[in-house]
Amino acid sequence: MSLTHTSTFARKSAPDHFPQWVLYCAAGILAFSLVSVGLIRLTGNGPDQRAAAVTLQRSLVFQDHQDGGVRVADGVTGETLTVLHGEQGFVRGALRALARERFSRGIGSASPFDLIAHVDGRVTLFDPSTGQRVDLESFGPTNTAEFARFLAMRPE
Repeated sequence: MSLTHTSTFARKSAPDHFPQWVLYCAAGILAFSLVSVGLIRLTGNGPDQRAAAVTLQRSLVFQDHQDGGVRVADGVTGETLTVLHGEQGFVRGALRALARERFSRGIGSASPFDLIAHVDGRVTLFDPSTGQRVDLESFGPTNTAEFARFLAMRPE
């Protein structure tokens, strides 16, 4: 009996070289990425671009009521614009995120937030006491409108 056993499976040898088209594709993707990033940096159209001009800005104070409502007041005059009742999920969620940052820094809730409308249609909720901001258009037009209505409200 022989110790050498011939396998019934045919063994294929590995290719002698790596396919060049794969290298060309990788080089093309890399070159495209570098050129794209370079153009964004040179033109200033990246995520760190300057903010569009402000068309309307209003200071607002939001206060929780014991009945679960939220009083929205003008940050300059202190006059009540409206009282929100019900869940008001998006409004509460956006405010909660900014309030959490204030709380972590030991800042109270008395100072106003700035609601800012920009020329390009963006609406931003900005907290001047912490420097935090929420770009509301990121959450869709319906949620943006929840805040944008405060820009035109008159006191009750």
